[in-house]
Amino acid sequence: MKFTVLTLFPEITNAYFASSIMAKALEKGIIRYQAVNIRDFALDKHKTCDDAPYGGGPGMLMLAEPLSRALESVGAKNSHVIYLTPSGRPFTQKRAQELAALDELVLICGRYEGIDQRVIDSYVDEELSVGDYVLSSGEIAALAVIDTVYRLVDKVITPESLEEESFSGGLLEYPQYTRPEIFDTIKVPEILLSGHHENIRKWRLKKRVEKTLAVRPELAERGLQEGLFDAETVKLIEEGMKEDERNKSD
Repeated sequence: MKFTVLTLFPEITNAYFASSIMAKALEKGIIRYQAVNIRDFALDKHKTCDDAPYGGGPGMLMLAEPLSRALESVGAKNSHVIYLTPSGRPFTQKRAQELAALDELVLICGRYEGIDQRVIDSYVDEELSVGDYVLSSGEIAALAVIDTVYRLVDKVITPESLEEESFSGGLLEYPQYTRPEIFDTIKVPEILLSGHHENIRKWRLKKRVEKTLAVRPELAERGLQEGLFDAETVKLIEEGMKEDERNKSD
């Protein structure tokens, strides 16, 4: 899979691709990466890439011409183009799984007040938001999308490591423990030391349900509506919901 990032600050994204699991994925050829500096496509001597918006208002807007030339240089109309913006639709794990099946993503990193709408209309396939907040750096948002997507690409991470993560199967992840067995007087739950795999599985599922109901109950409700859960999980969720109602009424 290839990630092509259009940015005014390629040094931000370059650093990410040079470290950790991503660097290994690049070395193995599983992932490919290209950073395109939008300023290289500005024709004036000052490499201008922004101007005041028509109609007035605060801030500056990224110019259409340098950005469109940058997009043309990477054959954007033959790829899936994503513009990172707070006004985009929410980015989710489900969408990450869908994007991981594509051959190439072209990501536009916004700056200032955003980009000229005509570029969006002509080139962008979808606008994504990484959260209900505003970042000054589209690069950070792009890296959040890249980090979520690339680890789902085949051969980057072992499938077993992805099976029970947060959001997989509609639930958050269970708590994890490692050495030492006792830390600051707190002991690892006995069941994890028992070696009884079926009991451990049941405990972990119960903890996933408990965490989801406590922190993100809407995920559990959505999973019930969409039929994501098996009978065992449904029973635990329903029991947990009843317990929550009893606690609220006390």
